[in-house]
Amino acid sequence: MIRAENIIKKFGEQNVLQGIDFTFQAGKNNLIIGRSGAGKTVLLKILVGLQTPTSGSIWYDSVNFTALDKEGMRAIRMKIGMLFQGSALFDSLTVEENIRFPLDMFTLMSSKEKLDQVNYCLERVNLAGNNRKYPSELSGGMQKRVGIARAIVLNPQYLFCDEPNSGLDPKTAILIDELISGITEEKNITTIINTHDMNSVMEIGDNICFLHEGRLEWSGNKEQVLHSENENLQSFIFASPFLQKLRKQALG
Repeated sequence: MIRAENIIKKFGEQNVLQGIDFTFQAGKNNLIIGRSGAGKTVLLKILVGLQTPTSGSIWYDSVNFTALDKEGMRAIRMKIGMLFQGSALFDSLTVEENIRFPLDMFTLMSSKEKLDQVNYCLERVNLAGNNRKYPSELSGGMQKRVGIARAIVLNPQYLFCDEPNSGLDPKTAILIDELISGITEEKNITTIINTHDMNSVMEIGDNICFLHEGRLEWSGNKEQVLHSENENLQSFIFASPFLQKLRKQALG
């Protein structure tokens, strides 16, 4: 579980986040949604310690993350997996080397143990046997799956995903959603997903944080989204005619 308590972030005179209180639940797909400029990316960076809040605190279970020194933060980050928007794979490294990179950096595992862990992660993302390929030889969806494999190779307690479906076709995006959701449930991970993808909201939105102009405007789950009376949320979620029709059908 990760808890944001009264997070305020200012850049000069600009109030980017204004008193965010939200609990990201373990074993759930926690989604941060909102329009561009709502503060989603800033909140995500604060949650992992890449930015410092102007005031407020971030709690990882019973640990006040924002009060830790560099060594304390490093210990927490060892428990974090990151899936970056552009996958952020090293072009000069093979798939195996990309996934093994965190193991080389942070563990004393033997070469065999590392290979076994890499192969397990490749199997988990349905890419077994692709060890020797380079990122340039993979499709965008396959690169995302390699990114997921690297994110989970250290068996993290917390998984952060920044726009995991960005640039993917709808069918591949669904597969990525299902993969992330399955790993989250299987390993009881606290997964936090920053997304604009409304299909993700409707399919895997277990616990949703909707930001509007730097404020927590609404929270709930994918079933409650359809019945929300919040006008800003409705305007954001049901921008397309298809989703407007879906809401009308759900409400009878």
